[in-house]
Amino acid sequence: MNLCRQCRVTGRVQGVFFRDSTRHEAQRLGLTGYVRNRDDGSVEVLACGSDARVRQLCDWLWEGSPMAQVDQVDCETVDTPPPSHFTTE
Repeated sequence: MNLCRQCRVTGRVQGVFFRDSTRHEAQRLGLTGYVRNRDDGSVEVLACGSDARVRQLCDWLWEGSPMAQVDQVDCETVDTPPPSHFTTE
C-alpha cells in the first residue's frame, strides 16, 4: 500500500547537510516527496511510497546526517497526491 507521511524534525538539523542526506536516503529507498528547511529551525519532510519504505525513512530521520543532532521527529499520514520525484527545497 502506498502512502504519504509528513514529518517535522527538530534539533540541530539545519546547516549540517540534513536535507541533502535525507534526499539521498529517500532516493535510495525509491520514495518521492521533498525535504525543506522551515523558518523555525526545523526541517519538514514529505515521504511518499510503500508503507515499509516510508517507515524506513521515518526511522532514519532520527539519525539524519552525521553532524545532525535530532531531538524530535513527529510524523503523520497525509492525504496528498504523491510528487513524481524527491526534491530538496
